[in-house]
Amino acid sequence: MDTRKIKDRAERKRLKREARKKRPPKPKRTDPRGSHKPKVKKRGPGAPPRR
Repeated sequence: MDTRKIKDRAERKRLKREARKKRPPKPKRTDPRGSHKPKVKKRGPGAPPRR
């Protein structure tokens, strides 16, 4: 929703809230959050953990 033209903060907030209520709910996640993050391998003792 484009609300850049509306100067009044309360009006802009009201319009955004109405648009959020009209939108259908988000679908359930198929895989857990963060499962696509690159996994960091642990380093040996004495070495910095990430680099």
